[in-house]
Amino acid sequence: MKDRLKEYLLIFIGVILVAVALEYFFIPNDIAAGGVTGLAVVITKYIPVISTGSLVFIMNLILFIVGFIFLGKAFGLKTIVASLLLSGIMIFIEQFFSPFALTEDLMLAAIFGTAITALGMGIIFNVNASTGGTDIVAKILNDYFNIDVGKSLLAVDFIITLLGALTFGLDKGLYAMLTVVMNGILIDKVIEGFKKCKEVIIISTENHKISQFIMNDLDRGCTYLKGIGAFSGEETRVIYAVLGRSEFIRLKQYISKVDPQAFITVGEVHEVMGEGFGDLG
Repeated sequence: MKDRLKEYLLIFIGVILVAVALEYFFIPNDIAAGGVTGLAVVITKYIPVISTGSLVFIMNLILFIVGFIFLGKAFGLKTIVASLLLSGIMIFIEQFFSPFALTEDLMLAAIFGTAITALGMGIIFNVNASTGGTDIVAKILNDYFNIDVGKSLLAVDFIITLLGALTFGLDKGLYAMLTVVMNGILIDKVIEGFKKCKEVIIISTENHKISQFIMNDLDRGCTYLKGIGAFSGEETRVIYAVLGRSEFIRLKQYISKVDPQAFITVGEVHEVMGEGFGDLG
């Protein structure tokens, strides 16, 4: 239950970031930055009586069943929550805050809007959810063809940016394309940042105490590797473990107390799968 509440809190934070980027950077500047929302921006240009938030809600309903079929109930439920939240927050902002362009410089709007959107969507994708729409298609490509989420989203959103260019002119269309490309790259970077771990190899005379600390205090597994000192010729046990960044900081502090002379190497691991980490599926 605690993990589930944490996931939904992260979804809420991610959705707020996406909504702010859309309402204060993209929509006021007519930048159709891909996705169902970008398509909604194009449609509301021709049918202004429909609010962008309402149109996003309607179009997302069409794609939910696809998410349930191909990505499972857990993904589908979280996606519905994220989509409803996004539509609801956008409608709320449109009704009560009269959103305006924080900058009318299209380059600044594209850069800052994309950075905020990518951070929000990266957070949402990281908990196996999406904001609906073309994000669902991108997640299907990611799961079934092992294509990075950002690159999948870029491929899916290309057509929508072309429609934006035809609707709002070539200049704004090119800015929209810029946001789609940057968004695809940044989303992958954000997701990668969440998945990064520390790969640790430790040689110490206190390897028993250190291994017990890893297993009991950090609640992580570790492995003894058999080693032989090249200079001494003596057999020793080497500890191998993969830890989160905060766990590694705690381990380093512990080792500095029990064995300041310990030899430690640390490497970056971009993705970990297995017990206690990511799902192999």
